[in-house]
Amino acid sequence: MNAVREVADRVWVTDAAAGRTPPSTHRDDLRRAALLPEWRAREFLAGRGLLRRLIAAVHPAADGAAIAADAHGRPRVAGLPGVGVSVSHSGGAVAAGIAVGRAIGVDLQEPGDSVTAPFARRVLHAHADRVAALPPRRAAEEVAWVWTVQEACVKASGAGIAGRPWTIDVRPGARSGHWGAYRWISLRDRSPTPFSCAFSTVRDQSDTRSDTRSHSRSDIRSDIR
Repeated sequence: MNAVREVADRVWVTDAAAGRTPPSTHRDDLRRAALLPEWRAREFLAGRGLLRRLIAAVHPAADGAAIAADAHGRPRVAGLPGVGVSVSHSGGAVAAGIAVGRAIGVDLQEPGDSVTAPFARRVLHAHADRVAALPPRRAAEEVAWVWTVQEACVKASGAGIAGRPWTIDVRPGARSGHWGAYRWISLRDRSPTPFSCAFSTVRDQSDTRSDTRSHSRSDIRSDIR
């Protein structure tokens, strides 16, 4: 598993190969997984396992807390309304994020060997022709990077697919930007798999009391390996 990265003030993310992170054994997660198809249960428990390890490293007071979906379907840590969390799965990879005092969304996508022209145009808009000129695999990777930004933004907002992520304008190759009240970051120099996060720019002060102040950045990086 990769190290935890603090990508902005009190915003941390991490990712891992799904088979290389211990699945969650929390009773609530196991109960929910029992209702899912076998492949989806494995994916779910891998994501929850990674998220719980991230929570334990960044916000020790919440270690072992219940995690439930809010009205928008976003995961929430029970008793900590000011702490945002997010999980993403794609193929053999999983990612998680936590933000103290902010909403957060994370998304990662394993690109295919190529991408169809209609999907590239839908995601890239005016930028599609420039990306179409790239070799097929490279074009698919670039579309995946842009799509992770778009997905992370609507996850952070709580809108999900109803937020029409493909309408968010993201310039190919960009590493950061803004969408309304959200800032986004693509981890292009830190992750081999397209992986982006988005978080609210307005801090929520409702629950910023935490044990995170006891961790330095180097402490948190060494908490999860």
